[in-house]
Amino acid sequence: MFKFSERGANAYQSPIRKLVPFADAAKKKGTHVWHLNIGQPDLETPAIGMNAIRNMSQKIISYSPSKGIPSYIKKLTQFYNGFGYNLNEDDVFITTGASEGVIFALLSLADMGDEVIIPEPFYANYKGFAEMAGLVVKPVTARLEDNFSVKMEDFEACISDKTKVIFICNPANPTGKVYSKEELIILSNLCKKYNLFLVVDEVYRELCYSEEPFQSALMLEGMEDRVVIIDSISKRFSATGARIGSLVSRNAEFHNIVLKYAQLRLSSPTFGQVLAEALLDLDQSYFETVKEVYDKRRIHLVNRLQKIDGLTFSNPKGAFFMMIELPILDSDHFCQWLLEDFDYQGETVMLAPGSGFYINEEIGKTQVRVAYVLNEEQIEKAIDCLEIGLSTYKEKFPNLYKFENSVLS
Repeated sequence: MFKFSERGANAYQSPIRKLVPFADAAKKKGTHVWHLNIGQPDLETPAIGMNAIRNMSQKIISYSPSKGIPSYIKKLTQFYNGFGYNLNEDDVFITTGASEGVIFALLSLADMGDEVIIPEPFYANYKGFAEMAGLVVKPVTARLEDNFSVKMEDFEACISDKTKVIFICNPANPTGKVYSKEELIILSNLCKKYNLFLVVDEVYRELCYSEEPFQSALMLEGMEDRVVIIDSISKRFSATGARIGSLVSRNAEFHNIVLKYAQLRLSSPTFGQVLAEALLDLDQSYFETVKEVYDKRRIHLVNRLQKIDGLTFSNPKGAFFMMIELPILDSDHFCQWLLEDFDYQGETVMLAPGSGFYINEEIGKTQVRVAYVLNEEQIEKAIDCLEIGLSTYKEKFPNLYKFENSVLS
């Protein structure tokens, strides 16, 4: 019998999508599934981008340059410079989604066996991408009871002679944490002290709900040659399927290495880049409207969850995700049960089990991630399913239920 690779057999499985077969089975039975498990915006992709694709004049959909379509790079550079970043076109590299940007960055900055420091809970795919690159993830644990604030001294405690990268998401998926200017300066000083790179996923930059302006790592003094920013149009423009992201760095050697990997994959999607270039013609009012939509959903979700006994959560300050502590012992079992054996008035809810967002999986065993990408009415129905589901689960599996009440944050 053929023996498949151990690497493949042990490959990290996304907690966001691993329950999809159970959701599909529920739908086949006629159950409506409310998807709070995945960050798929329900807002329409702006018409200006869709029309750009419809009106393409090309007779052949050819490869684009491996670095990206020049006109798009030029316009994207101008977009970034509107925030005062002072970039030139050589600093911007187009990738096939932010996911490819993460992979290219890790492959370019670290060798097999090297270490990357990432605060947990983290976007689950970071772990999978690091493992694909043969890297070791060293977690800095942020705890719900501390509102997922990260202790800066814990970063330095994780640094070893194998450390190459500090990697953060700002605003953070899955916690909604937003890093302050002071925290970013501390991380930049660590990078300078220990000769590390700072990689920051800024995909959710426009979705910050506090009055303080967003602080990009591109503005850190003395870090011009050791910061890499990962970005994407997926959430900003509700265009996840376009698969267009970008890497931004002022380090020319980094770009030279990235180009080698980009040439191996030939090019990013031409259709997606045409869409993305057109979307940059939208004015600032578009982003303000989008932020207002998600902020209202965030407030509605928080108010609704506060009415359910036994839940603990931290009010997110950015992005559109929240980690919730449930009064259960095994969120994987609970989330699968919701899809396999539960419905409320013909409906159920799909959540992302929390263990997959941690290296220390036990910390997340009683947590779930929720994405508030549905409108307020739909959120209400989804949380109805969660509330009734918890009550039913308590009756059916009393040994898997925590009977003590949690204190809300």
